[in-house]
Amino acid sequence: MIKTLYVFTDGGAKGNPGPAAIGFLVKDNFGKILFKNGKPIGCSTNNVAEYQAVVEALRWIITSFKQQPLIINFYLDSSLVVNQLNGDFKVKNRNLKNLVIEIKNLEKKINGKIFYHYIPREKNKQVHFLVHNFILG
Repeated sequence: MIKTLYVFTDGGAKGNPGPAAIGFLVKDNFGKILFKNGKPIGCSTNNVAEYQAVVEALRWIITSFKQQPLIINFYLDSSLVVNQLNGDFKVKNRNLKNLVIEIKNLEKKINGKIFYHYIPREKNKQVHFLVHNFILG
């Protein structure tokens, strides 16, 4: 049976670049939180932090679900990152290109389909809170 995951990610930096953190939260079909995590990532930019949150979520999914068939819906409040991961916008920054390559390589290790969706920050509050606890905390 194919399992559907709903993954909410966020990343941010105070100062851009500045102290940065990431967070992600994974829910099942019933809205039950399967896992949530937030952590500081040192000095970074907002965009790098947004991408790094996706990387960390993918790593967790790979470890937790092995080769189980999955449909994964990512929800991010960064339209830039969503559009770049969906191939709608070019990635010009070298650091971001490297992160996109890493994400695409991680995607290949997952048995399933992955979709990236933009949502407004108001609908990403739980993960936004995780991130800002580390930046401001």
